[in-house]
Amino acid sequence: MLTWNVTYHCKPGQREAFYQALCALGVRENSKSEAGNCRYDYYFAAEAQDDLLLVETWTTPELQQAHCQTEKFAQLQECKAQFCDSVEIEKFTWEIVAERNG
Repeated sequence: MLTWNVTYHCKPGQREAFYQALCALGVRENSKSEAGNCRYDYYFAAEAQDDLLLVETWTTPELQQAHCQTEKFAQLQECKAQFCDSVEIEKFTWEIVAERNG
């Protein structure tokens, strides 16, 4: 599994407009329907009024990279250029480990 925490540092006062633009484009819905997507959720930072956090999880790095080649991803890049000053990405790989009781 691969999880990316993507922090969008929006231009001052533009976080809500950026989020609304993403919603209008259907970025989340489209991403959730792609092969290998397990999670694609946005969060508003409580103490950083211009930050928007995206947490996305994919079953494989290859399927996440395929996501980066879609038309919706290209549209996301246009929105990002309009509304964001910078973006910070944290990448994590992990596996599900089952524990036995007893």
